[in-house]
Amino acid sequence: MADNELGLFLRSRRETISPAGRRRTPGLPRAEVAALAGLTVDRLTRLEQGADRCPPAPVLAALAGALRLSASERVHLYRLSLGSRPPPGPAREVRDRVRAILVRLEPSAAVLVSPLGDLLAWTSGFAWLAASSGLLDGDPPNLNRYVFTDRRARTTFPDWDREADTRVADLRQGRFDVDRHRAALADELTITAGEPFERRLRSLPERPRGGGVQRWNHPRAGELLMAYEILILPEDDGQRLMIHLPADAATEAVLAAQRPKTLRLVAG
Repeated sequence: MADNELGLFLRSRRETISPAGRRRTPGLPRAEVAALAGLTVDRLTRLEQGADRCPPAPVLAALAGALRLSASERVHLYRLSLGSRPPPGPAREVRDRVRAILVRLEPSAAVLVSPLGDLLAWTSGFAWLAASSGLLDGDPPNLNRYVFTDRRARTTFPDWDREADTRVADLRQGRFDVDRHRAALADELTITAGEPFERRLRSLPERPRGGGVQRWNHPRAGELLMAYEILILPEDDGQRLMIHLPADAATEAVLAAQRPKTLRLVAG
């Protein structure tokens, strides 16, 4: 990595932490940070000096915790770890016939999801359900990143722990050793999300649900109970349709009042 930006960032963050008691040098000593991160002092020294420029995601996640990095700093650390390597990503093409299906699903809340959780295209009904929560803010919007790295997700999904379990179970349906895209996203979330993602990734994954009921906390409409079904499309790109329907009379009444007046597809 040119100019050792990763090492300089780690060192600068270590030196800005205020240690307990009076010390002649600023920040925490390497030995203390290394112990907190479960590393040797030599490994941390090599990282800061640029001799080790490709540390694995668990090492960076441990350092992020030891250095008390904020959410935005964790994202910056992840981007520095990529160096000149662009993050991999699968094709995101939406087939014409899938777009046609989405149009015909209006005004229901339906969204096309990639195997990595990218939201590729959605109906105006889904836009009404999700946009005000920030779920559609990403480029591209990604359900996994939103759940684990956006603070608003814990408000949007009152059953956040269950939603997080589902996200990891879904991600682990592909083997990381043969699917570089899933492996790259897992590495990213290990660094940016930290313990809530790491802990779930280490545990045995449950089988992802093909459907169920979600509680949504809508900023304007309040709590909604949405039943959803996931339809796997018969192509080798792994895309899926997620269709949401009201699960109780109260939610049905809210959606009937808020339902878009015109039928249109909102493309991702």
